[in-house]
Amino acid sequence: MIRRTLLALLFCLATPVAAFAQDPAAVRVAIQTDIGTILAETDPRAPVTSANFLRYVDEGRFDGVTFYRGMVLSPAAGLIQGGTGGAPERVLPPIAHEPTSETGLTHTDGALSMARFDPGTATGDFFIIVGNVSSLDAGKSAPDDPGFAVFGRVVEGMDIVRQILAAPKSPTEGEGFMRGQMLDPRIRIVSVRRVPIQE
Repeated sequence: MIRRTLLALLFCLATPVAAFAQDPAAVRVAIQTDIGTILAETDPRAPVTSANFLRYVDEGRFDGVTFYRGMVLSPAAGLIQGGTGGAPERVLPPIAHEPTSETGLTHTDGALSMARFDPGTATGDFFIIVGNVSSLDAGKSAPDDPGFAVFGRVVEGMDIVRQILAAPKSPTEGEGFMRGQMLDPRIRIVSVRRVPIQE
């Protein structure tokens, strides 16, 4: 009996709170950076990923981090990436992958999506799409490709996103395909807070 109770407790501790505390409606957040504010909304069609993002917001884990990457794919498309950068004191347990094939969301202009390595490894890093990058959707590059998990969209401030994408980059920093994509200097995220949705 004691062993069963301990196992149940360990399971609860190992399971992200985001899996239990899911917000059923869209939530708007203000991402305040050094160069301006981006307003974004989570999407209830990706409840696990949205809840994870909001937990980072509510616990102040994004305060003081940076947008550190800008990947330009064409003059009209690319992405900016930011978040915890794997800092141990900021990172929460990884979450289950919510593919776009299940949520119906897509990587088009303004989409918020989770950075990850393998599916199920996403924690506290996210990216914002500029233009149409639906090649990142599930099943686009190969039938079994899990793609990345879109969980929201920018509703105001795409001019700031594009400014970050166009910011200077180090020609030498970054590993592998990310070489030359790292912002230099980084763009600081001052804070990320929930804000009311104006009707």
